[in-house]
This record gives sequence, C-alpha cells and structure tokens, in this order.
Amino acid sequence: MFYQYIYVYFVLIYARMKLKIIKDTNPIMRKKSLPVELPLSKNDKDTLDAMLDYLKLSQDEEYAEKHHIQPGVGMAAIQIGLLKRMFVIYYQTDNGPVEYQIVNPQILETSMKKCALEQGEGCLSVPNHHEGLVHRYYKIKMRAYEALTGEDVIITAMGYDAIVLQHEYDHLDGIFYYDRINANNPNGKMPGEEII
Repeated sequence: MFYQYIYVYFVLIYARMKLKIIKDTNPIMRKKSLPVELPLSKNDKDTLDAMLDYLKLSQDEEYAEKHHIQPGVGMAAIQIGLLKRMFVIYYQTDNGPVEYQIVNPQILETSMKKCALEQGEGCLSVPNHHEGLVHRYYKIKMRAYEALTGEDVIITAMGYDAIVLQHEYDHLDGIFYYDRINANNPNGKMPGEEII
C-alpha cells in the first residue's frame, strides 16, 4: 500500500511539472477553442488526466503553498495552451467529489434565474482579483463526451455546480469571468438572482 501511495505521489508531481498555466494577458486565451476529434486520442486523454491531477494537487494546502500554486476547481485546455474544447473539474462536496473530464460540451438549456458567488470568482489564469458579482445561469443542461466514463452524457447542474461548468465553458470561447462583471455596478444584484 505504501508503494502505491509513493507511485501516485510521483505521478502527480510529474503532472504538475509538465503543465504550465497561461495567464490572461496571453492573446491565445481570447481565441475560440476547436472541437476535439473522437474517439479520444491517447494524447488527449493523458492531457486530461494531467490536468485533473494538477487540480487535485492544487487543493492540497501544504503542496500548493510550498510550490506557490493557486488552488483551482476547474481547468480548460486553453489554459495550458491547447485550443481544444475540453476541460476538467474537481472539488469535494459533502456527497463526495465532483469530478469531470469534459470534451466538446454544448449547453442545451439554461434557466431564466441567475446566480452569483458572493465572494466573486477566481481563475488559475488570472493572477489579479477582480471585484464584483459574476452573473451566471442558476441551472444549465450540458451535453458532452465524459472521458472519465468514456460515455456521452447530459449533465443537469444547479447553483455552484452550474457556475463551475459555465466558468470553464466560457474559456472555450475566450471569455473570462471578469468579462461578466458589470463595470458600472460590480456588486449589483440582478432581480431574483440567488447569491451563493
């Protein structure tokens, strides 16, 4: 069992070392990502695995502090310089981990109701904090290929889960969370909006 932990540790270290997060000042971040060819290539699957490993490491407080990395719950391929419509998500909840390797997502439906995180959003590619509410749909339905299960899926998400999915989806179209902050009234709540 001990050797298994050592192996996993070194796999995660390798994944962390080979990924370089691109900042929002890089012009590539504003480009639209391209559809990923299916069936998924080994290279694309390895990339998704490395991205997911990076997120898991980033949420280890001791490791993140030691290596000066920002904790994250999502990462799009464009954030490591790949113009491919795929992203990963990982975070813990009371019901266990939320974990996705999303490829070629499409948002099928959205609610009229909006929501926003009270403390605002952050991003691995954005070193500076941008104050304000990021208005998102409270509920979405998304279709995608899910590389962890190897299946086409339809994901229905609400609240925080929907926010995370929309944040990463935006990256595929060259959009940052701060583009959605009202510059004239950054902390202004929309009618009927739920603040999380």
